[in-house]
Amino acid sequence: MKRYQIYFSPTGGTQTVSALIGDAWDDNWETIDLADPNAHFDSFSIAPEDLCIIAVPSFGGRVPDTAAKRLQRIQGNSAKAILAVVYGNRAYEDTLLELKKVTSDRGFTCIAAVTAIAEHSIMRQFAAGRPDEEDRRQLTEFSQKIKSNLESGQTAADVTVPGHFPYKEYHTIPFYPKADETCTKCGLCAEKCPAGAIPKENPSSVLEQTCISCMRCISVCPTHARALSPQALRETAQKMEPLFRERKSNELFL
Repeated sequence: MKRYQIYFSPTGGTQTVSALIGDAWDDNWETIDLADPNAHFDSFSIAPEDLCIIAVPSFGGRVPDTAAKRLQRIQGNSAKAILAVVYGNRAYEDTLLELKKVTSDRGFTCIAAVTAIAEHSIMRQFAAGRPDEEDRRQLTEFSQKIKSNLESGQTAADVTVPGHFPYKEYHTIPFYPKADETCTKCGLCAEKCPAGAIPKENPSSVLEQTCISCMRCISVCPTHARALSPQALRETAQKMEPLFRERKSNELFL
């Protein structure tokens, strides 16, 4: 039996949650990075006896389209899957239900699911420091419970998760990171961009019609040359602050 962590984690929060969910097992997890624009997703075929953690962030209450399309190229073959949706303390809305539909259509069997909080990838003051100590404790205990259920043969054949269909219309914050004069044109952001929105021949630019505002280019830039408009960030954060004020809790589904 193999174990896979399959995640779309442009800025690292979703990867952190995925690792916490896998904490009950050893480190022998194979990784399938859905944010890797160069991966050959059609070549992955999961065996029926395998275990997978499939984790995505919530973008505007939906599964990121880039992640969904790449998941649709992986054969699940009835493998057991733990689904995780990660969001920045506002709401995950229809993301978990959509993730379950996408993975079920590819042959995965959902045995458990979780929605977890991580630092917001754009307005980082929201959910700053999360997952925190309490989150980590809760997610690692959840991991142990899933493992115990698997070992005792008590896992559910199918887990019910919240959400609505038709899914909400997708809207995201249209922030497009721009490079300043410190850009060295090393091309790392173009190489790592999940959506291919940064031209390799001109990596200081961005194709706004292609950009998914995932902020990976900011997180990987070695000179911190890419950023968002501070004024636009402040104005947006002020408008949205009431939606983030209440501390949200992780939700666990078994």
